[in-house]
Amino acid sequence: MSAMSGAAARDPERGERILVVSWVANALFAVTAIPAALGVSAFDVPAIAVALGLFAISLGVWCWAFAVALARTTRGDDVVVASMFLVQGPAPKRVRVHLFGSLAVCIALTAATAVAEPFGVLVPMLPLGLLGLWGARHGVFPPRRMPDASEATGKRRSSGRAGE
Repeated sequence: MSAMSGAAARDPERGERILVVSWVANALFAVTAIPAALGVSAFDVPAIAVALGLFAISLGVWCWAFAVALARTTRGDDVVVASMFLVQGPAPKRVRVHLFGSLAVCIALTAATAVAEPFGVLVPMLPLGLLGLWGARHGVFPPRRMPDASEATGKRRSSGRAGE
């Protein structure tokens, strides 16, 4: 376990902004999508703009999460995608409740408003990306297993062709 991942487990306040952003994004989505779904035509364009804006932000968040996970992998952590997005390991329960709760609320909002506001189906990508970002930045991962010297040398991989 690297020093970074050990510190993340000891400091429950790390990643607080990620939790806040997740809930603020849900509130912004709800404020525009619910009135649009209820037929308030003044919210049609803002609802589409907010949904597409939140989706665009999610693309950046996903790239950021991937870059952080890649950096941690190069420093010796065994970052596995499932562990990163499911926030496995010693993540504080409060963090899990907030991140998965935010994702559930976003999916519920999306389901309730999708008929009237179809671009809203893109919005759950943001809380899901924020889950991955929290996991990549603050999750605890085991050290990456390095191959033994005997495994690296002496054994030749087959190309899969007969006779080689």
